[in-house]
Amino acid sequence: MPSNGTAAQTAIEKGLYNIGHVSRLAALKPFVLRYWESEFPMLQPLKSSGGRRLYRQEDVDMVFLIKRLLYDEGFTIAGARRHLRGHEGAGDSNDGAASNAATEGAGQLLSRKMLLDLRDTLRAFLTLLERR
Repeated sequence: MPSNGTAAQTAIEKGLYNIGHVSRLAALKPFVLRYWESEFPMLQPLKSSGGRRLYRQEDVDMVFLIKRLLYDEGFTIAGARRHLRGHEGAGDSNDGAASNAATEGAGQLLSRKMLLDLRDTLRAFLTLLERR
């Protein structure tokens, strides 16, 4: 492969992925990713000098998180956006009964989230290995 393959490999080595690669990793169409960029302010891939999107690892992680919220957990776009905003600056604003109710299921919720994150990470890793 000429310079195209080398440039793509160099970008991947730097932890940057183009929209096609992220699209394949997440099993989503590129237009879905572009739409999500307009709906989720926290998803902001870099732009190359030529205007191509370059996703950092945290952007790829955000894509998998958004996908999980929308497809697996049944959130609407607006609900997922609110959920993500709530977790960006989440502090200790709960008090009394609300705090107790939140901690009751926290172990189960944390375990589920950890397992879903692990599954998404393993899928991405497997896809990377299959491409080699």
